[in-house]
Amino acid sequence: MQWSTDWGLRGRMALTMFLLFALYLAFVGVLISVFDAGIFVTLLLLGGFSLAQYFFSDKLALRSMGARKVDPDEEPELHRMVERLSQQADLPKPTVAVADTQVPNAFATGRNQKNATVCVTTGLMRSLDQEELEGVMAHELAHVKNRDVMVMTIASFLSTIAFFIVRWGWMFAGNDRNAPPVWIAVAASLLVWVISFLLIRALSRYREFAADRGAASITGKPGALASALLSIDGTMDRVPTEDLRDEAEMNAFFIIPIRKGFIGRIASTHPSTEKRVERLRELEAEMETA
Repeated sequence: MQWSTDWGLRGRMALTMFLLFALYLAFVGVLISVFDAGIFVTLLLLGGFSLAQYFFSDKLALRSMGARKVDPDEEPELHRMVERLSQQADLPKPTVAVADTQVPNAFATGRNQKNATVCVTTGLMRSLDQEELEGVMAHELAHVKNRDVMVMTIASFLSTIAFFIVRWGWMFAGNDRNAPPVWIAVAASLLVWVISFLLIRALSRYREFAADRGAASITGKPGALASALLSIDGTMDRVPTEDLRDEAEMNAFFIIPIRKGFIGRIASTHPSTEKRVERLRELEAEMETA
């Protein structure tokens, strides 16, 4: 199966990005009309923090997970697998890391294809067979190839600013904190944050479908990834609650997010496992009849 563009999926992602851009353009207009130059100093500072997060995303993500980089002597089979899949994906081999946790998961991070890291948990390596693990690692490499860290960082930037203004906007009013324009800006920020929250999660779900399709292209075995997703999803319910809570902040990076509780389900960054498996089975059927 050749790496090909899914134009339907690409169109939905483009529409979501366009809606985010239009939303943020209107948001900036509101800020200009309400606040003085002080807000823009703050925006520049937040922009600097976002850039720092972007450039050091791999280190931040590994530290959040308690993961460590491993060399080929420590995990020879894992390194050989990643190297082979990277060649099949036409990517430089990323840094390989392992997190010692029961949560069966994996993620990719890094600002570009030359500065990427793929991380797998010990729980995942214990719960999957060779082909299933290859499917998961190919999915993470597809995220690297699609530059998803960069896309989601850009998409989230003004959403973060909107949240900041909702929480701290009254501070920009100085002595006139009850001024109507300030509360208009705060209300606009709240609306922008809610809408962008939903749009960004829709974008994230679209990109998961794209990474699943990319993994099928890399390995030629969409059924293996489908089997892995079902296995991970079934195992997640047996993981101790404290382990899930410790790692919930990494949901957006995981191949299967932690979806405990009502809020976790409605705010999911990933499509349901059932939908992902259904699409992978459809790809498998296409490959068998091609």
